[in-house]
Amino acid sequence: MRAIVIHAAKDLRIEDRAEEAVGPGQLRLRLATGGVCGSDLHYYNHGGFGAVRLKEPMILGHEVSAYVEDAGDTKFTTGQLVAVSPSRPCGGCKFCLEGLPNQCLNMRFYGSAMPFPHIQGAFRESLVADASQCVDATGLTAGEAAMGEPLAVTLHATTRAGGMLGKRVLVTGCGPIGVLSILAARRAGAAEIVATDLSDFTLALARKVGADRVINTGTEPEALAAYSADKGHFDVLYECTGVAAALAGGIAALRPRGVILQLGLGGDMTLPMMAITAKELDLRGSFRFHPEFAVGVGLMQKGLIDVKPLITHTVGLDEAETAFRLASDRSQAMKAQIVFSG
Repeated sequence: MRAIVIHAAKDLRIEDRAEEAVGPGQLRLRLATGGVCGSDLHYYNHGGFGAVRLKEPMILGHEVSAYVEDAGDTKFTTGQLVAVSPSRPCGGCKFCLEGLPNQCLNMRFYGSAMPFPHIQGAFRESLVADASQCVDATGLTAGEAAMGEPLAVTLHATTRAGGMLGKRVLVTGCGPIGVLSILAARRAGAAEIVATDLSDFTLALARKVGADRVINTGTEPEALAAYSADKGHFDVLYECTGVAAALAGGIAALRPRGVILQLGLGGDMTLPMMAITAKELDLRGSFRFHPEFAVGVGLMQKGLIDVKPLITHTVGLDEAETAFRLASDRSQAMKAQIVFSG
């Protein structure tokens, strides 16, 4: 089978890899669609992010949908479209037993260079997955089903925020996670959503999916300052850039006892601790997900969240590197997907 393998920054190859055997409780999948994620781009553009660096060739990809090719002893049926969660906690470590599977000490998350040997990813024509990873995606397109993973990230963050009903929300950074955060916050009951970015293209999509106001902080650097009057305006900040300046600007616009949801992973940042302390802000990290994956697929199936506007580019497997280049350009792309099979 063919797989998309990263060897070093800008060294992306399509290589032949051996297929895996199907074990008990597993099924063989024929990959349908894979979306290029921000972490994939970090590996492609920089060879890693923060302290996480590539130390060996690694199959990329963790946003995927697939068709069941061999259902094995599972409840699934041949030909069925499934969304495949990349989250594979061990179920037996102390965090799994405490109900925190996203913090699993033995997590096997597709396409991750955090451990060594690296956890190989899902961008391969044939994938063997645990039945517990697979969620029926009947009624969705393969492209929509592949959006289950990034949607789950934002649903987990929304859960971390606590009650969202009637809240005023600021989203900094309108890449896929930022725009999906808008969808998640609105579905959870947010009353007002303002989004910021440096790209008019991504801001237009943010507006399309439901942001009440969008601000280009490159061309309007002072526009967000108006929300800082009287100790701030917003109840919740989804910080999706991982950039210190965006976090600082967002904190200034938060009202006392507001909640900061840090989703962006850009490395360590300097924090304005005086403002966090004086305003009694809650800084809450949000990392991955687990039960939210199936919830997100269900929301898409019910028509309660529409991810289709985010899918801006689709290319074939032979053009995989084109998808990575497109996904790196926020002036023209939101979510670039690779079609493995129809």
